[in-house]
Amino acid sequence: MKIGIDKMSFFTSDLYLPMEDLAKARNEDPNKYLIGIGQSKQAVIRNSQDSVTLAANAALKIVDDNEKEKIDLILFGTESGVDNSKSGAIYLQSLLGINSSASGVELKQACFGLTAGIQMAMGHIALHPESRVLLVGSDIARYGIGTLGEKTQGGGAVAIIMSANPHLLEIGTQSAHLTKDIMDFWRPLNRSEALVDGKYSSAEFINFFKETFENYLEKTGEEIDKFTALIFHLPYTKMGLKALRSVIEDLDNDDLKESLLEHFEESRYLNREVGNLYTGSLYLSLLSLLHARNLKAGDQIGLFSYGSGAEGEFYSAKVVEGYEKYVTDEEIAFLDQRTSVSVAEYEQIYRSFMRPQTADYRTEFENDPAPFVLKGQQQQQRIYEKVN
Repeated sequence: MKIGIDKMSFFTSDLYLPMEDLAKARNEDPNKYLIGIGQSKQAVIRNSQDSVTLAANAALKIVDDNEKEKIDLILFGTESGVDNSKSGAIYLQSLLGINSSASGVELKQACFGLTAGIQMAMGHIALHPESRVLLVGSDIARYGIGTLGEKTQGGGAVAIIMSANPHLLEIGTQSAHLTKDIMDFWRPLNRSEALVDGKYSSAEFINFFKETFENYLEKTGEEIDKFTALIFHLPYTKMGLKALRSVIEDLDNDDLKESLLEHFEESRYLNREVGNLYTGSLYLSLLSLLHARNLKAGDQIGLFSYGSGAEGEFYSAKVVEGYEKYVTDEEIAFLDQRTSVSVAEYEQIYRSFMRPQTADYRTEFENDPAPFVLKGQQQQQRIYEKVN
């Protein structure tokens, strides 16, 4: 039985910060941001959005009335959870009106959560072939104003529906996994911003990729030339390019090198426009690659997922015939309609976020054009609403 990705969608804020402006405000050479880390724009998330509303806004695009009845499992990957007990999947189920017999959980391991959900969904569908599983990776990447990590901030959500006989990708049954207890990135319970050892994390990212990729090839007996594209979790897009170069630099096949590099460029387009999505970054890269429409049925894509702390996994998927009909330009057209904000405006929005507190709070949701918004907090309960 073929199991894989049947539908995909994506959502982020209607506001963005040009990376060139941020570089100048921080007295940096703009090329350090535009070329050095490979980012053009950074999503600026309003204080009326959190991981739940971002997920709901992304999933709304693919969850119609028919899906609301058929979905029987919701897997919510995030490291920006809004409650230490209650799953974001429960909020998502309620906001979207998904049938009450569907079950759901929240998955956390830094940026690895959605990939863990992919593997869980594979097993669930194998046992229940009629199942349709909704998965989301939804996060807001926050490091702090003026910090070293500021230039790799961003946010948004990717939503996926997995099923048997999918229309986009058939996911392979083989994967290679690696787990190590390291402190390259973490966020203590008393903090809303992450802590990161940037150079250490970048080095471990490449080490994890090379080890899982080599293990995958050994397990399957395949060679690198079996892959049409290799795509990556992209905390910033230059990171994926470094990882790709680490396995192609010694190849004798120049045509393969060029092809893999061309497909990588296609895969990082959307990430350059948004910034770091944490759990959704790999899958935004996948969506970007599919939207380029330069693949054909049967092409094999290698996917590398990395979650600091750390877990890494390499697996593969094959392109389904006719996938082009299920990726539309309208899906990502909203990115061209976003509004640019100044550095001062970005800083004001950043500081306005509701922090963990007991007091009631009201967001500026009236200014938010998104369908689902966070209105604030009353008696320590978050208030969500569909307004558009």
